[in-house]
Amino acid sequence: MKRYSAFAIARQALSHHQGWERAWRSPQPKRKYDVIIVGAGGHGLATAYYLGKNFGITNVAVIEKGWLGGGNTGRNTTIIRSNYLQDPSAAIYEKARSLYETLSQELNYNIMFSPRGVIMLAQTQSEIRGYQRTAHANALQGVQTEWITPARVKELCPIMNIDGPRYPVLGGLWQARGGTARHDAVAWGYARACSDMGMDIIQQCEVTGVRREGAKVVGVETTKGAIDCDKLGMVVAGHAGVLADMAGFKLPVESIALQALVSEPIKPCMDVVVMANTVHGYLSQSDKGEMVIGGGTDGFNNYTQRGSFHHIEETVRALVETFPMLSRLKMLRQWGGIVDMTGDRSAIISKTPVEGVFVNCGWGTGGFKAIPGSGWAMAELIAKGAPGPLAEAFTMERFKRGQFIDESVAAGVAH
Repeated sequence: MKRYSAFAIARQALSHHQGWERAWRSPQPKRKYDVIIVGAGGHGLATAYYLGKNFGITNVAVIEKGWLGGGNTGRNTTIIRSNYLQDPSAAIYEKARSLYETLSQELNYNIMFSPRGVIMLAQTQSEIRGYQRTAHANALQGVQTEWITPARVKELCPIMNIDGPRYPVLGGLWQARGGTARHDAVAWGYARACSDMGMDIIQQCEVTGVRREGAKVVGVETTKGAIDCDKLGMVVAGHAGVLADMAGFKLPVESIALQALVSEPIKPCMDVVVMANTVHGYLSQSDKGEMVIGGGTDGFNNYTQRGSFHHIEETVRALVETFPMLSRLKMLRQWGGIVDMTGDRSAIISKTPVEGVFVNCGWGTGGFKAIPGSGWAMAELIAKGAPGPLAEAFTMERFKRGQFIDESVAAGVAH
């Protein structure tokens, strides 16, 4: 793999940029791999990358039914933060956030990480208590956050109306080292690095069945033929339940569409991320000037990726009181992502009843921010056959034991 650099750009300019090599290979599948990862989104590619980097396992195939990064990785609002309440959540999200800080240098690929800071607004007395509690928990966890006053909120985000008639801003939980990154660049960077290690990224290859011998996995059936493997990682977000059914077990998840939209581009007016649970929305400005707006999930199970008009109205109407300038903007586009929700609103990184099958799912609305930490933990689980410190609290066994990781409040926007 040739390194990207300013000097490489200058050299390629002399040949009108005709000499760039493909960022990753597109091979035909081999007969057998040590590990097959189903899902070439951020989590699947990160899992493959850390299998190679941390454990030297490179006979790996990453299988994707569509195009690389075309699922939830390309359909989110790119927020990165780690200000969660429960210790296991804070640990894995902080691991992810810290990896994001140096990921561009590590992958030699600009993921456009922007540590612009994240404010989670408190607009009710109960939210004040909740976020102050989270700030104290973060201090014990080693996560840098702080409770800030309404005046400080206004200073950080001048376009905000903090004196709204229904829900005035009463303060906020501020994480200065949170921010955003370019969602597709994260997937592309990991894919390039995986391909350079000799891994196969196989697109337009849908898994149609999981083959077992007794209680052990031996391979998968795909639209490009049968492929054998010793271990299988399922990292397919909202379709996790579908793939689990193929393997012969059930997952405690449900799939729901989460919708978002962006406005027409405007001049820079906001250089932080704001999340407002009470009015049910979150907002940031992209590098192109678009206001990136997200809200809640649909109220019913579905697999749509189109978005709907009633959610545009609900989300924008809720945000206009706090951000009056939104009322004058036109919508550029909208979309939906298929998120997988667990009962405690926390992820599953776990062995399954089928020997050799491992699952990573249940990230709900918080998947993008977790990608590096999730991949790190999932790679360790697959390589060692047992969860490491980051993943041990996220196994499916917690639902039998009643040891839930309840993040329904710290998630920031109601699930």
